[in-house]
Amino acid sequence: MTPLHIDVAVIGAGTAGMGAYRAARAHTDSVLLIEGGAYGTTCARVGCMPSKLLIAAAEAAHQARHAHPFGINVQGVTVDGAAVMARVQRERDRFVGFVLETIEAIAPADRLTATVKFQDANTLVTTQGQLIHAKRIVIATGSTPILPPVLKGLKARLLTNENVFDLPTLPTSLAVFGPGVVGMELAQAMSRLGVQVKVFGVGGGIVGIQDPAIRDYANTLFNDEFYLDASADVKSVKESVNGVDVNYLHRDGAWKTERFDYVLAATGRAPDVATLALENTALALNERGVPLFDRSTLQCGNSTIFIAGDASNDAPLLHEAADQGRIAGTNAGRYPDVQPGLRRTPLAVVFTDPQVASVGLNLKQLEQHFTGRFAEGVVSFEDQGRSRVMLRNKGILKVYGEQGSGLFLGAEMFGPAAEHIGHLLAWAAQQRMTVSGMLEMPFYHPVIEEGLRSALRDLNHKLHIGPPVIERCMDCGPGA
Repeated sequence: MTPLHIDVAVIGAGTAGMGAYRAARAHTDSVLLIEGGAYGTTCARVGCMPSKLLIAAAEAAHQARHAHPFGINVQGVTVDGAAVMARVQRERDRFVGFVLETIEAIAPADRLTATVKFQDANTLVTTQGQLIHAKRIVIATGSTPILPPVLKGLKARLLTNENVFDLPTLPTSLAVFGPGVVGMELAQAMSRLGVQVKVFGVGGGIVGIQDPAIRDYANTLFNDEFYLDASADVKSVKESVNGVDVNYLHRDGAWKTERFDYVLAATGRAPDVATLALENTALALNERGVPLFDRSTLQCGNSTIFIAGDASNDAPLLHEAADQGRIAGTNAGRYPDVQPGLRRTPLAVVFTDPQVASVGLNLKQLEQHFTGRFAEGVVSFEDQGRSRVMLRNKGILKVYGEQGSGLFLGAEMFGPAAEHIGHLLAWAAQQRMTVSGMLEMPFYHPVIEEGLRSALRDLNHKLHIGPPVIERCMDCGPGA
């Protein structure tokens, strides 16, 4: 085969890889986008979009079943599992189609379907033996599901986020291993669609919530809907023709064996770098086999190799992958002129109900870097006016600020409209606003965001800047 000689090779055509390709092309016409699997991005094909489609169906069913407190009686709510999954797949394929259109718009000479590994720091080799000599290389190979040892004997009845959305209909029962973001989003959605769900975790974590009080609150609320044991003791998981038998220690203290139609492994994802033969590059690797890199430039050491997206194991979120791809591609394209790129304020959202949002520094980071130098403001949404109007009055918001400067540092929320409030807080953090400055912004009445104002007022007082919070502040409107 004829060797290829190019300026920049991008391994992986997901969100980060496509961003890197476009950014590198702004500096050189000699860019090759290499993809060894299916085109379509993790988000469109097996991640954010199909999961939100399932969640939307679950929300419709849940609202119909719980309309009675409003004086609305809905009789005989049923869920057509096949129709639910058909819409998920139809709309998912539509989103994937948009991505494929973008790929097809790339010149055929600029893309290669192949699986590659490193022969050396500037040479890739395909499984067919073709050599690709690249002056610079961007690794954007994404991630792959992690399977814990207890599930490794499963075959036909094992689901991950990469095949669960291909089910022809909803299962009758589902055991979910991993109460992280994917596990809890899908567990709650399945439960609200009528699937019997149990969730098993290790170590007590729930959707990445750092604050113990918020995590305990979430644990109680989720358990009102379905069984969740975030620190489960599971002895065995065995597949048979008729299902999967899970032997576990129930929270009531008794050992039980229960049969489920399927097991969903949602125990995290690992950077997909194991097959790249990175040992041939002389790059320094961390304990997970990922090259050490500079977060601001995405450059691996002082090499001509850059890394972006889930492969970096830095922040496995679409908007982060897009930013990383742009930075890595730009620096690969204009090398050796390597410059820091814009890394935004951390923002993460979980689309459970209530939703979860994390902004800026979390409690663990604050306790490590701001010991004795920060305060927290708190609000409960149980009595918050607009939330009660909509019967969405469950949740807690905590906001953090620096003593002395009054600088807003971060927040964690489990509550209504967290996806929207999280954005407001992320913008404030990125603009380095003070808590007092945030309180000078307008708040309408009645809106859920008034709960945010209450938390900020509580924080401002604890920072010894503002007055004590006035209970039942009528200047704010009733229930604010």
